Amino acid sequence: MIAERVKALALGGLNELPTQFIRPAHEQPENSKAIVGVTVPLISLSQPHNVVINEIAKAAHEWGFFLITDHGISPSLIQRLKEVGQEFFELSQEEKEAYANDAASGRFEGYGTKMTKNLEEKLEWIDYFFHFMAPPSKVNHSVWPKNPPAYREVTEEYNKEMLRITDTLLQLLSEGLGLEGKVLKSSLGGEEIEVEMKINMYPPCPQPELALGVEAHTDMSGLTILVPNDVPGLQVWKDGNWVAVNYLPNALFVHVGDQLEVLSNGKYKSVLHRSLVNKERTRMSWAVFIVPPLEKKIGPLPELLDDQNQAKFSTKTYAEYRHRKFNKFPQ
Repeated sequence: MIAERVKALALGGLNELPTQFIRPAHEQPENSKAIVGVTVPLISLSQPHNVVINEIAKAAHEWGFFLITDHGISPSLIQRLKEVGQEFFELSQEEKEAYANDAASGRFEGYGTKMTKNLEEKLEWIDYFFHFMAPPSKVNHSVWPKNPPAYREVTEEYNKEMLRITDTLLQLLSEGLGLEGKVLKSSLGGEEIEVEMKINMYPPCPQPELALGVEAHTDMSGLTILVPNDVPGLQVWKDGNWVAVNYLPNALFVHVGDQLEVLSNGKYKSVLHRSLVNKERTRMSWAVFIVPPLEKKIGPLPELLDDQNQAKFSTKTYAEYRHRKFNKFPQ
């Protein structure tokens, strides 16, 4: 059975949103508007090292989210990454279905439509493509798009840059906790850290005020590093309000994920966020998840614990954490 793809629905010329996509009233964007006049932290990596440490640690603590500029990734590479992703989603439905995943049987890599289990079984207005980029032992090029032909070369080049930026960010975040620079990276798995690419595609939606591209959630990852296209939609939760994140060309959008919140014993916050959709335009984003290997045990770092600072989280393997999160069991 071919799953019903959201893009195919959108192209079918709907005037009304199918019921399974209509969010409960309290989740609908028209009933939960973003606050005006608040902007997310924007941090240039070209500042003096101690300034960058302080700004990133403050943003990770207060927001769990920040934008970075002057990161050294060329605008042309970001542009090429977006182009090859867009070209894949513009292929015929038949060509895309050749890459269909089967999340129910544990095959997450490939082309898919629904990635969450939500209790009311409401659907999200999104199609996606998901695959590993690192380490080499996890990469299966047979599930990567063959079309467009440049997809592999561009994505491998982007992966090298993501590995470099991840090292930089984890070092800064470690130092922001008063620890040696290498602590967070080694705690997440060192050279065995896994890097996952998820290309999110949110087609035009007939009633965007009733739908969500992605419902409110925190990421399971250590970090998520994202670039969007120029159609806004990302919102982050701060102090009881949604805050809209404006598009900034070539900036990287950095989310603190659950594993960093656990390792930092809550000093860094895993950001609650959601994605809205647009009536006229397709929104896309390229999310890179930095995650530990499944067997890696993650818990509050002992260096941060003492009589005054007890562990706020239990220690468990990432596999166990993931199982609980997917099934909505308590951690």
